[in-house]
Amino acid sequence: MNDSDVVELEEKDMVDLLDYLQVIARRRRMICWVTGLAFVLSIVISLLLPKIYSSTARIIPPQQDQGLMAAMMGQMGGLAGLAGGMLGSGTTGDLYVGMLKSEAVKDVIIDKFKLMDVYEEDYRLDTYEALDDAATIEIGRKDGIISITVEDEEPARAAEMANAFVGELEKLSVALNITGAGQNRKFLEQRLVKAKLDLARAEDNLKAYQAKNKALDITEQAKVTIGGVAQLRAQLAVQEVQLASLRSYLTDENDEIKTVKASIANLKAQIASLESTSKGSSIPSVGSVPALGQEYLRLMRELKIQETIIEFITKQYEMAKFTEAKDVSGVQILQKATVPDKKTKPKRTLLVLGITFATFMFAVFLAFVLENVKWMSPGDRERWRALLR
Repeated sequence: MNDSDVVELEEKDMVDLLDYLQVIARRRRMICWVTGLAFVLSIVISLLLPKIYSSTARIIPPQQDQGLMAAMMGQMGGLAGLAGGMLGSGTTGDLYVGMLKSEAVKDVIIDKFKLMDVYEEDYRLDTYEALDDAATIEIGRKDGIISITVEDEEPARAAEMANAFVGELEKLSVALNITGAGQNRKFLEQRLVKAKLDLARAEDNLKAYQAKNKALDITEQAKVTIGGVAQLRAQLAVQEVQLASLRSYLTDENDEIKTVKASIANLKAQIASLESTSKGSSIPSVGSVPALGQEYLRLMRELKIQETIIEFITKQYEMAKFTEAKDVSGVQILQKATVPDKKTKPKRTLLVLGITFATFMFAVFLAFVLENVKWMSPGDRERWRALLR
């Protein structure tokens, strides 16, 4: 490409740009009128829009109780983590956000503030949607703090609604905690009755055997083995109670149930490994009467298992009763919603500028359309008429 071609292309671009400017210049009156009218109308609309006020309450999601609960957990030694699982793992903020967004909470808010009348809705479903638009509930991913922001035309109502969300969360949290603890208590109570019967039977069997065959001395290795199996059996019993409790209100697809089932499978594998006969019994022989010694150790092991199970289930049972009896939610209010003194919406300046600019761009586009129609050939006009028929 030589210099003359480059000059020709530059001149052509300049001509095209001038053509566009000429179109805008010829239609400048229309563009100015449309843009000016939009500017005036946007000012009127922004002034007619109601003022919207927002108020925010912030809470820290409930955590597991300290104090008495921690003291009871400390008594359980190595099974403290397992015991904590019986009353549920640490509460997550997402769970409480879900509770705040539930219809159980929204129904109370709607009825308390007569929101069907406020939002002028005939159906409750539409009122839910209007309330969702007015209330923003979110959790900070870094700090875990839950923010409840309510927007309303009345400043006082915005603050009262935000605080009402917090109040209803506290009530619902207490109700659910008591219900869950009550279910755990019932399962533990049943398992404790069975464990006591099993313990009594194990004690009777061991006493009868000792009376018949006299006392036998057992090795330290046997004692350690019996203690290990007893601990695992106790953990297995507690996990099975937890699984039964969870299954009363959750499906097997729930992640918590899957975790407990995996833990049960792991415990069973460990027990099977200790009690496996493929590599020899987990109970060593005793003295010169191995047959008598083996039976004695089996009876002693069963007694130790039942004692360990009762020890841990009893502590679980006491914690479940404590949780069921308490009537506090644990929700910590970081910031109560206060009555705002300054509106948050509408942002009139941005609204006016946005509408005016959008209308100006539309008017420019319309100018090119009208210019194109003006110079359209008769054949093209007929084709457009046929297309629009």
